[in-house]
Amino acid sequence: MPPERFIAFDFGAESGRAILGNLERKKIRLEELHRFPNKQINVSGHIHWDMSYLMAELKNGLRSAVESGYRELLGLGVDTWGVDFGLVGRDNQILGHPYAYRDPRTQGMMEKAFRLMSREKIYHCTGIQFMQFNSVFQLLSMVESQSPLLEQCETLLFMPDLFNFLLTGQKCSEYTIASTSQLLNARNKNWEPEIFEKLRLPFDIMAPLVQPGTSIGRLLPEIAEKTGTLPLDVIAPACHDTASAVAAVPAQSSNWAYLSSGTWSLLGVEADAPVITQDSLKNNFTNEGGVDGTIRFLRNTMGLWLLQSCLKSWQEQGDSLGYDELEGLAQEAQGFKCIVDPDDQLFLNPPDMPAAIVGFCRSTGQHLPDKKGEFVRCILESLALKYRFLIEKINAMRPKPVEVLHIVGGGSRNELLNQFTANATGLPVIAGPVEATAVGNIMVQAIGKKILSGIEEGRRVVARSFPLKDFHPADQDKWNEVYHRIKGMFS
Repeated sequence: MPPERFIAFDFGAESGRAILGNLERKKIRLEELHRFPNKQINVSGHIHWDMSYLMAELKNGLRSAVESGYRELLGLGVDTWGVDFGLVGRDNQILGHPYAYRDPRTQGMMEKAFRLMSREKIYHCTGIQFMQFNSVFQLLSMVESQSPLLEQCETLLFMPDLFNFLLTGQKCSEYTIASTSQLLNARNKNWEPEIFEKLRLPFDIMAPLVQPGTSIGRLLPEIAEKTGTLPLDVIAPACHDTASAVAAVPAQSSNWAYLSSGTWSLLGVEADAPVITQDSLKNNFTNEGGVDGTIRFLRNTMGLWLLQSCLKSWQEQGDSLGYDELEGLAQEAQGFKCIVDPDDQLFLNPPDMPAAIVGFCRSTGQHLPDKKGEFVRCILESLALKYRFLIEKINAMRPKPVEVLHIVGGGSRNELLNQFTANATGLPVIAGPVEATAVGNIMVQAIGKKILSGIEEGRRVVARSFPLKDFHPADQDKWNEVYHRIKGMFS
């Protein structure tokens, strides 16, 4: 039997990685093989992903596996962020670079959509949180602008589906990534014809759906030859990165919530069925697909994007501080001098994030941060307080309250944010694994290959494979006082 090794390609909005997963004695051992930045490109005033570059880096990751002695692999799985897609023409050529979700082409599209189909009806069908960059509004913007690409298009493929097509020649849409589009019916888990009809969107370009763990096909011989790998299966993990991360939550009890912490914060619970009510619509919660028939009932809220953008601005000014140094400055700064709503439109994609934070504080009559430590402390305290706000919303819509919060992903390394989150929510916090997305990707591949029996066994394997760190609430009186004073700014 070949070694139980899998390779996960995890493409994030900031960077991408090729990570080897080795299953030994019911434990997963990870080895990072290749890491690369993910760079958006500007083409004729629009923001795109550089698909040629990303595909080249994927091949470099395969070469790195071979160079590291891992030529024989059981599977390859790709996960990415949600909503963005590429178009494939009738000659199987990709039609231009995929648009990035921060491109402004979707401005005003939600309002246009609601004139054709009510907000309530769209939510009743899809159960998906309204965000202006959702796939449905990206596609509507192409229809409204009479994009010539739609005339040439045969198939729409979301980002991981596009990689799978380039790797195998097979066109399909994996369920968890498709569920982020606001084009899928949350209950029957198929494309929703009424949305396509009412919004005048092309239905025939949508690909057939497959579930996590499905083998898409064999790696194309020309790619295997150029990278030096032996033939292997390309397997659809949970192709949405958050779905993979949630699959890897090492929960061993009931009534837990998860926070996938990174550029975005995705906070929610795992449910057996969609939660589609007037309250979930009012609170803008989403029902995205998970592994093994589950639903990720969550709210997508801004995360460490604010900190990443501040760091970028400071680096452009010649400052070389890193995240660890900024966290130290935040610990030294005075607490609660100013709080922002991380989801305010000011912070979606400003040219200067520190200036945007100052602008928000000025408009709300608060202290104006000046030192870097003040900015970082403001961001981390604001995120923690927003997490409390969202957990209170979840508890109001579910029969049993959340009792423990699992933080996974890159943001779980930020110990100050983890402690602030425990303080703000009053919940015990369990942080880790850091590489939850890659772990979940590999875990679902192993389930697809029948090496693991299912998600419950997979989570037990994760719990004994990676170090976890506990954070317990502190300074409750002060955090409660601040929360009740400022929670009115959150929505």
